Amino acid sequence: MEDVQNRLDQRGIEIQRVGVKGVHLPFLIATRDGGYQQILGKITAAVNLPEQYKGTHLSRFMEVLVAWGDKPISGRELKLMLAELKTKLKASAAELSLDFRYFMPVTAPVSGLSSPLDFSCQFWGRLTDSGYDFRLTVHVPVVSLCPCSKAISRYGAHNQRAVIRASVRCRPGTYLWIEDLILLLREQGSSCVYPVLKREDEKYVTEEAYDHPKFVEDILRDSVLALRREPKVSWFRLEVESFESIHNHSAFAYHEEETASLHQGVKGQNSQSSPGG
Repeated sequence: MEDVQNRLDQRGIEIQRVGVKGVHLPFLIATRDGGYQQILGKITAAVNLPEQYKGTHLSRFMEVLVAWGDKPISGRELKLMLAELKTKLKASAAELSLDFRYFMPVTAPVSGLSSPLDFSCQFWGRLTDSGYDFRLTVHVPVVSLCPCSKAISRYGAHNQRAVIRASVRCRPGTYLWIEDLILLLREQGSSCVYPVLKREDEKYVTEEAYDHPKFVEDILRDSVLALRREPKVSWFRLEVESFESIHNHSAFAYHEEETASLHQGVKGQNSQSSPGG
């Protein structure tokens, strides 16, 4: 049968990204302990389309994605997936994002009860003839308690759930596991979030948050310092959003920077561009 996609196109326009979006497939995510966790992934995959081709072969995207469904995936495997997409689709650039929920066991602070807590995560990668760019993103829920409310109130202080959204890029030859990034950021709020709390645990969390009041700016700055201390990280982007309990809106704070110069003892400068875009 005729391959219509390979017909010559004479409009002279190379398409930067063409592919599939909103693909839901089961995947295996490699874990820090050498195992894997089965997840339901939401995938967007794309390649560039040279100007001489009328269209791309969408079925080849699915062939590659389905074939990787039973292999544990980390940043290294994502690079191999992208290399396959480049080869099969005769492209010079391939890009893929994989969004999923990742579960980690969390132990209640007093009762010691362990239960799984879910975290929104994303693997994002782009492979071109000039190199590979990989980013890990996690969303970490925490508790925030307002220092101003505590200071001006005769008793109590408003507190609420907040989320730390972090994207990181690692130095060549290094890899930061999902678990390590989550554990690093969980400690930056007024207190941690737990899926199961008994009364003694709830008392502990309430009092811990009261003893560690933090504005959304405080949580962001503490998160920045924590990522600056992580030697594997070369770039990061952070946003902290506090779902205010006494307002009908959220508060947020944002920061982005390259950390290479910081680890060399030179003050870093904020990055204004999106890496790998």
